[in-house]
Amino acid sequence: LYFFSGASLTMNGRPISEHCACHFDAAGEVTLENGSEPAQLLMLQGAAIGEPVAQQGPFVMNSNAELSAAFADYQQTQFGGWPWPDDEPTHARERGRFAQHADGKVETPREVSGAP
Repeated sequence: LYFFSGASLTMNGRPISEHCACHFDAAGEVTLENGSEPAQLLMLQGAAIGEPVAQQGPFVMNSNAELSAAFADYQQTQFGGWPWPDDEPTHARERGRFAQHADGKVETPREVSGAP
């Protein structure tokens, strides 16, 4: 459970700090009490994979050797390359809003709403 926004939160009577991650057994009971302001929480659940984990930056692998290989691959190819002429994944402001589908079809808001 990650408490990322709000005035206060308690878990089983214990105060939890904002930007705090709490681990608990999903099979057990947990009592959450919110403070005077709305709170935002992120709850994630998963089973242990039973394998070693090595993490650095955005990469998560099973070993430091695999991390090194992932970094080398990214530095060499950016995972297959960036097909656009520059690193900015943006379009000119004059183009306005649009959606481009996987089949290449391009729609504008006017086409979607039927407005003139």
